Amino acid sequence: MHLLRLAAAPLAALLIAFPAAAQQKGQSYEPQVGQAGKDVIWVPTPDEVVERMLRMAQVTANDYVVDLGAGDGKIAIAAAKLFGARSLGIEYNPEMAKHAQRNAEKAGVTGKARIVQGDIFASDFTQATVVTMYLLPALNLKLRPQLLAMRPGTRVVSHSFTMDDWEADETSSMDGRRAYFWVVPANVMGAWTLEASGAGASEKMELTFEQRYQKIEGTLGLGQVQAGLRDARLRGFNISFSYVDGKSVRRDLTGRVSGARMEGSFRTDNGTEGRWSATRK
Repeated sequence: MHLLRLAAAPLAALLIAFPAAAQQKGQSYEPQVGQAGKDVIWVPTPDEVVERMLRMAQVTANDYVVDLGAGDGKIAIAAAKLFGARSLGIEYNPEMAKHAQRNAEKAGVTGKARIVQGDIFASDFTQATVVTMYLLPALNLKLRPQLLAMRPGTRVVSHSFTMDDWEADETSSMDGRRAYFWVVPANVMGAWTLEASGAGASEKMELTFEQRYQKIEGTLGLGQVQAGLRDARLRGFNISFSYVDGKSVRRDLTGRVSGARMEGSFRTDNGTEGRWSATRK
């Protein structure tokens, strides 16, 4: 929608009086800045903000970008035209959706970009690798559970508005405007059984994580000792953490999370290398 909230009744009354081109007989639909939408009013995202949002998400030709509240289609069109990505814009206003699709045709990207009429809260966009939006804090929060349930590693960018206590991984500022970027984290909360092998030896340990969005901390069972993890980090499906074992040797582990399993490699500070895996209990 690339929109802002309807401020008050006087503004709503003013909007009704707008001489919208769509209401003038014989003329094609042309959106007006400030026109009323489903929950908000329409304000287009500046071109430089659009490009920065897509660069923050590191969009490539391999991506499928879904813009929630597509407005005039600017973000979906830019994703296709500038980065070669497949894109879909979802816009509630049917006349605006048709207008945006015409913009895509004029831009010559109809083979990659498509804008459809739909309700973002009733649409399936789970196949997206990148999600963009210019909504409002309340709408972002309403969408947040659906975004967090997407595939780990999905990139999310919002113009102007945050996700409340889900802190952004990056914030960019442009002429007083801000864009916020997140990577959907894997779910590692709870107890795991970790197995590590290297230099002809193997061991099994109990691993426990506490998680709040992309921020994690945890402990590892070393016999009767619960050792705290050091430098625990989670970015999408990539995970890393360290611990000091019972022989005072630090072990650094990196790996990938895939559902109820994670695996990767480790290296100790005395040069030993090996493999590890963990299964959710």
